[in-house]
Amino acid sequence: MLTLTRNIGETIRIGDDIEVHVVEVRGNTVRLGFKAPREVSIHREEVYEQIAAARRLAVRVAADAVGALTAALGGTRSATGTPKPADTGDTAAVSLA
Repeated sequence: MLTLTRNIGETIRIGDDIEVHVVEVRGNTVRLGFKAPREVSIHREEVYEQIAAARRLAVRVAADAVGALTAALGGTRSATGTPKPADTGDTAAVSLA
């Protein structure tokens, strides 16, 4: 970890596009301001952890749903992870693949 010392009103640059401004220092609390492109996400650690947990849950739910749907349709998973229909000789099932 890189540790820098800055005073109120001073700035830290990260790459060409991100600026971190020291806005205020009160006791053990530091207020920071950030300038970054819109596509750069900036979150407090606790918020980031909640977002990451929600994403992990969504992936598990989606994987469970795909598995349940595949089983309900009587298919198996192909090598690429996509469901493929069971070999029933039914051309309608094959055309859904």
